[in-house]
Amino acid sequence: MFTQLNQYHVVMEVEPEFWQSPEGTETDHVRAANGGVVPLSAFTHYEPTTAPLAVNHQGQFPSVTLSFNLTPGLALSDAVSRVHDMEQSMGMPATIHGSFSGTLQAFQASLATQPLLITAALIAVYIVLGILYESYIHPITILSTLPSAGMGAVLALLICRMDLNVIALIGIILLIGIVKKNAIMMIDFALAAERQEGKSPQEAIYQACLLRFRPIMMTTMAALLGALPLALGTGVGSELRRPLVSPSSAA
Repeated sequence: MFTQLNQYHVVMEVEPEFWQSPEGTETDHVRAANGGVVPLSAFTHYEPTTAPLAVNHQGQFPSVTLSFNLTPGLALSDAVSRVHDMEQSMGMPATIHGSFSGTLQAFQASLATQPLLITAALIAVYIVLGILYESYIHPITILSTLPSAGMGAVLALLICRMDLNVIALIGIILLIGIVKKNAIMMIDFALAAERQEGKSPQEAIYQACLLRFRPIMMTTMAALLGALPLALGTGVGSELRRPLVSPSSAA
């Protein structure tokens, strides 16, 4: 209702005796298709029962959240497989759909993007090396050192009983840079010896390995020793940074 000075919200309602009990619906009527009036009790009924006070939804569907904790030494990937096995053994109907949320959902999202991130890093390295050497073959020669380093990183994580999480992935990318740097140092010297001194590829790379061994070990040990404070640290959040050290130590 609008007046000259103010406006008022008006809510229409019936007398309390008509809505304080379910019997009040017997006096309610609706208009039928033929224009007549039909009481609600003609096509409805009521009965007392129990019902939840609130119904949780995920999107447009009602949902129920089940939480669980991990036992010591159990990884999230193992928990995912066990949950799927339990879901299949229960024989749930097709109308019920289960999905993960929270930390496990973030874990699956990061796990899905890890191969793409590593592939993008390798493609970027190949393009940069191809521009540097003006060749399609030498970048492949340098990148051929990465599979063995990747196996060393996975073995280091297994030995240290650590998961392949986002922090460990950063360590693997750091390992790619270290191994690529070592290969570039040898390939540069071998190409110079092959072009300027006329040596064969086998002799050139052998001499490069002998002469570049000391600087390779110096830079590798510098990276390894620089990561020791992260591995030996006991402060707040130290357990989060430790997986970064395991892939780096595989260099």
